[in-house]
Order: sequence, then C-alpha cells, then structure tokens
Amino acid sequence: MATSGPTPRTYSTATNHVPYTTPANSKVAMVLEELGLEYNIVEVDFFAKAHKEPAFLKLNPNGRLPAFVDHTNGDFTIWESNAIIQYLLDKYDPEHKLGVTEANDKHTLNQWLFFQASGQGPYFGQLFWFLRSHPEKVPSAIERYRNEILRVFGVLESVLSKQEWLVGNKFTAADLSFVSWNQGTFTFVFKDDELLDIEKQFPAFWRWHQKIIARPAVKRCAEQWAKATAKAEAERILLEKKAQAKASR
Repeated sequence: MATSGPTPRTYSTATNHVPYTTPANSKVAMVLEELGLEYNIVEVDFFAKAHKEPAFLKLNPNGRLPAFVDHTNGDFTIWESNAIIQYLLDKYDPEHKLGVTEANDKHTLNQWLFFQASGQGPYFGQLFWFLRSHPEKVPSAIERYRNEILRVFGVLESVLSKQEWLVGNKFTAADLSFVSWNQGTFTFVFKDDELLDIEKQFPAFWRWHQKIIARPAVKRCAEQWAKATAKAEAERILLEKKAQAKASR
C-alpha cells in the first residue's frame, strides 16, 4: 500500500516500511501527517515474517517495525519509532508544530518519549501477547500486565490533572506518541471490561486522549489503521484455522 499525506508544506519524500496495524508504526505515520510530509508506506507481511528476511534486516538489523528511509537525505535509514519521531522533529519541524523551543522542554519531551518506549509500549504489548497470541492462558501474566497498563494510565492522569498537555503547554509529539497503544487497549482490552470505567477513573487522561484522536491528522491515520487492522485480524484468524486443521490431521 502506498499513501500520501497532505502537502501544504513539503519537506521530504520518505518511505516508511510498516504494516499499518501496529501502534509503533501508526504513531510515526501520525507525525508524518501532522507535519504535512510526503511519504510512502511499504507494507511488510508481518505474519509471513518478512521483517526477519535479509531484505528488511538491511534496513533494521533488529528485525522490528518500523524502519524509515529518508530519500532526500541520501536514503538515510533509521529505526525505532521514537528515534524516527525525534529525527523528524529535528529535521522537518522548524516551526515546532510538534516540538518545543525551550531547552528544558526539549529534555522533558524526550523524557516522555523514553517513558512511552520503555514504560507504555512493552507492557501494553505483553498484555496483547498473553491475551491474543500466547499458546496457553497465563492468568498471572495477564493480571500483571493489566495492572501495569492501569499504572501507566495513573501516571498520565497525575500529570494531566494539573496541565492540559505533557510538555510546554502545547500539543507535541510527546502526547502523540501515547495515542496508538492507548486506543488499542480501549478497543481490544477494556472494551467490555465491566470493572473499569476509564472516563470516570482517569478523567483528565480520558479528556486528553479524546482531544488527540479528534485531530484531523490522527483521524486520517485512524481510518487507515482500522482498515488494516480488520485485514490483519482476518488473516490471523485464517492462519489459526489452518494451524488447527493441520494439527487435527
């Protein structure tokens, strides 16, 4: 799939090697959309493990998604989603649409990007794994990672109950970096959880999230994400059925 962002101001033509369905990938696309950059998305067949093949490992030796290639910078390649975001801010956000200007605010923005990468993404991802992909149910693991998600919600609530945005009294890439995993948990983990009322228990966090997903750039990415997620889910179910049929022979 190839897609282009709006081009009121175009700084770059880049390739984002990504299946749109994962949070790490979609947040990079959201930054590209917010900055109005031209870009192409190259789908990588996650279920076929194309990200572990030599062609992709040349881009990212860690074999994870996404990888980003900037064609106007000598095909400079960078991986790790928040490193990609930092690169985009440094090189293509001179107006500080998603960045900040004060030195201390820059460090605070990086602080939140590090927290998102180390404190949100891994724990949220582990819960998804144990809920949807692990071959057997491990209740203690599910409970542990569910509690970690709620802890992260609490950290964000403690800050956002005192200020509108995470950094510099403005919307930044720090805020944007959290939205994909948050939305994923609302959609797939807590949708039917009768014991949890996120809007009531984490009101400032909930209001903050609603403001982010209402942004036009985020909406554009969310539409693509929903389509790609539905496709990926259908493929996952088909693969499971094939595996079950093979095992029963």
